[in-house]
Amino acid sequence: MAFYLDFEKKIQQLQEEIDLSSVKKDFHAAEILKKELDKEVIKTYKNLSDYQKLQLARHQDRPYALDYISLIMTDAYEIHGDRHFRDDTSIVCFIGKIGDTGCVVIGEEKGRGTKNKIQRNFGMPHPEGYRKALRAAKLAEKFNLPLLMLIDTPGAYPGLGAEERGQSEAIARNLLELSQLETTTVSIVIGEGGSGGALAIGVADKLAMMRYSVFSVISPEGCAAILWSDGSKVETATSALKITPEDLKSLNLIDDIVDEPIIGAHRDKEGAAEAIKKYFLDSVESLGKLSQKDRMDKRYSKLMSLGRFEEK
Repeated sequence: MAFYLDFEKKIQQLQEEIDLSSVKKDFHAAEILKKELDKEVIKTYKNLSDYQKLQLARHQDRPYALDYISLIMTDAYEIHGDRHFRDDTSIVCFIGKIGDTGCVVIGEEKGRGTKNKIQRNFGMPHPEGYRKALRAAKLAEKFNLPLLMLIDTPGAYPGLGAEERGQSEAIARNLLELSQLETTTVSIVIGEGGSGGALAIGVADKLAMMRYSVFSVISPEGCAAILWSDGSKVETATSALKITPEDLKSLNLIDDIVDEPIIGAHRDKEGAAEAIKKYFLDSVESLGKLSQKDRMDKRYSKLMSLGRFEEK
């Protein structure tokens, strides 16, 4: 059964009427309803609030990293472990092909179903997860393979064990190493981009966000709790944080917005996967036209231009 959000109720109603018409073999009525549905989809999704986009980014049916990897990669072989402590399954790493291009893919994976979510730690990596990601990135560099990173996490795991094993150092190390990585790198926020947990695999030649994804330094719930001590202010916090792709693109904090299907990746997984595949291959092609020095200089200039300040 498809899960619908509150603002999707009209879409749900029309879809149920279409299904019922199909069962009754009233195909003429079904065609009329489909046209109404198309109009309602455009009307609904063209006027989303920031909070509604946040809800879509967290939608329970939204594809996760493994969903996309299974749809866009061939000859995929999984890389396990950080060679220091253990294999953190909240981050997955694969070597294989996208189209005809050999590549390495790193993704943050939230998991589906209670058991799998617990196994994946709800997509909150431990330091060994980030160290595994760095190992895979170094492998890509060694064999001159382009690297694709799929961001989807509420944040790095804040548990005692993670802190004891150097969570902040692992994230900082990735920021440093990825900024200097000599191979082509592309990073895409596919759902939630939560603070340092997202930045740890977010330093790249190209950083993009899918149409209904978010990227923030803190969750809107956390922001509302800190600023107003009031959970009901979450919508206000969402708007104030400027976490949508449009906001971040206007601030030059991301390079591009990946044009996922207007109805959302949770309703059209194949279409969303194709959008990611196309963006990655197009980016690899355009970046490949630059010399390595020019590409590294461009990455450095981009990273150094982030943020604004005023002297007083």
